[in-house]
Amino acid sequence: MKGNFYNIPVEATLEVIGGKWKVLILCHLKSGKMRFSELQKSIPQITKKMLTQQLRELESDGIISRYVYHQVPPKVEYSLSDTGESLREVLDIMCAWGEKRINNQTKK
Repeated sequence: MKGNFYNIPVEATLEVIGGKWKVLILCHLKSGKMRFSELQKSIPQITKKMLTQQLRELESDGIISRYVYHQVPPKVEYSLSDTGESLREVLDIMCAWGEKRINNQTKK
């Protein structure tokens, strides 16, 4: 983020959580720790490659934490970091807005 110039603050937010998959991943992680396979089952349309890439980017940006258990077979869990937790209100508002939109569409 160093040296980046933003015309409006929302650009900084979208740089980190923008795109098709990141918000979905974060919404699933709001409920607690999840393993890679659990995330993949929760978002069946995402490929393994894309899920891996998105998780790496979110971890690199400090939004999620990755915990590796040193055991055989290896076990890795993902969760919201403190910075990721600070997005909870934004995610809740987005979910509420989407729910209203779905309800309004089904009434038509």
